[in-house]
Amino acid sequence: MDNCIGVINNTNLERNFGQLCKSRSLYMLPFGSRYRLVDFLISNMVNNNINTVAIYTGEKIRSTMDHLGSGRPWDLNSRFQGLFLYPPITAPPIVSKLGDIADFYSTRNFYENSSSDNVFITASNTLAKVNLQEAYDYFQQTDADITLIYKEQNDELGQFINSDKLHIDDDGNLINIGLNLGTELKFNMYLNMLFIKKSVLLKLINETVEKGNVPGLKNAIIKNKDRFKINTFEHKGYLANIIDIDSYYRANLDLLDRDIFKELFIDTGRVMTKTKDEPSTTYRDFPTVKNSLIANGCIIEGEVENSIIFRGVKIGKNATVKNSIVMQKSTIEDSSVVVNSILDKYTLIERGATIVGAYAQPYVLGKYMKIGRDQ
Repeated sequence: MDNCIGVINNTNLERNFGQLCKSRSLYMLPFGSRYRLVDFLISNMVNNNINTVAIYTGEKIRSTMDHLGSGRPWDLNSRFQGLFLYPPITAPPIVSKLGDIADFYSTRNFYENSSSDNVFITASNTLAKVNLQEAYDYFQQTDADITLIYKEQNDELGQFINSDKLHIDDDGNLINIGLNLGTELKFNMYLNMLFIKKSVLLKLINETVEKGNVPGLKNAIIKNKDRFKINTFEHKGYLANIIDIDSYYRANLDLLDRDIFKELFIDTGRVMTKTKDEPSTTYRDFPTVKNSLIANGCIIEGEVENSIIFRGVKIGKNATVKNSIVMQKSTIEDSSVVVNSILDKYTLIERGATIVGAYAQPYVLGKYMKIGRDQ
């Protein structure tokens, strides 16, 4: 995908994740037993030949620097292209009120100095392996100024209420962007992914800062929808819009569906991540393991069912783990019970302790915390 750079836009939704985002940005949430959400975003760009990727990191940058580093696992450590990390900088009050436009404005030299003429922008909380090459070809062939990517989403259970809703005409051109209120069983859900001509992006950035009249790029696009040629591209595959703990929990457990797993990890190119050398997982005394995704370096002695288990987790004898996410280096001691829960890294469930959440509201245990039998 020549002549195009990629951008991962920070969504500032950490407040919805409580302890899970206390020391990390949303896109750095562990996912799928050995990955981070950002791995899927970067890997999809690299697999579609985008060789320059910029990330607006947000303020919680330590885990980002540790995981992404120079971008080597994604072959983004070249001298002139590669990975660019942009933490927030102090902006004048009138600019800081402009949402993500403030970030774009603070790094406008990055775009001006780039030899590429087009930009792909994605939100940091959207998990969807979109065929970016096909979308980019459509963007270029139609000579659009902006191409918005959407999915016709079933929403019988109301899980996507308050998501962005695209209104498009019969030719796929944008009419407007509204809000899904659940009045339809199906709606065109905007993925907060788009291709845009660099010249148009810079024009929107500069005009928005000068006029101070809209709070963000999406709003700037809506305000100028009749001024530019804006069409749409439909993604027909899997989608997870991770906006809170509940949606994060469901997206992880979705990986236990073979078709979804195959789409995300096999059919659309490999997912790359920071490598860590761990021994193979050890299963002692014939434990019961059903429909679970288990990383390497674990010791499993108890029962595991419908769960996502990260690297280096220890599950003791007669322990039970069901419908749960257990992150790296956590320990669940003998005879303990963990059901419908999310355990962050290095947590400890002591011998005989029980924690039980609900599928619609999982129990969350923060990093380094422990639960005793009497708690």
